[in-house]
Amino acid sequence: MRISARELYGLRAMSEFARLFGQGPVSLAEVARNQGISQNYLEQIAIALRRAGLLCSQRGARGGYYLSRTPQTITAGDVIRALEGSILPIQCTVEHRCVPCLREEECSTRGVWQQVRDRLVEVLDSITLAELQ
Repeated sequence: MRISARELYGLRAMSEFARLFGQGPVSLAEVARNQGISQNYLEQIAIALRRAGLLCSQRGARGGYYLSRTPQTITAGDVIRALEGSILPIQCTVEHRCVPCLREEECSTRGVWQQVRDRLVEVLDSITLAELQ
């Protein structure tokens, strides 16, 4: 199992927004600088997080991004799903799959991957951004 750079950077960026929560909009340049992330890459990540409803944006001279909810109500799982669509995207364990696996009924390893996914979801959904600060 691999954690993508998008997931790593997205969670780091969201922890930075959580740290600065309540101080108004924050520029992506500031978050990128504080977290050592490319600003161009962070812009792509921010688009996905905004589309998912986790970030809000404000235009203008004092514009920037800010969390749409309190850090106590956004989980690491929310961030991963916003960026990747699913946690542990193995075809037979994807939360909202479109194409069923042809070997689903006789697959001897499906249970392993479901347990791994369930534990991973449990952990990621139990950790809030407030705890990452």
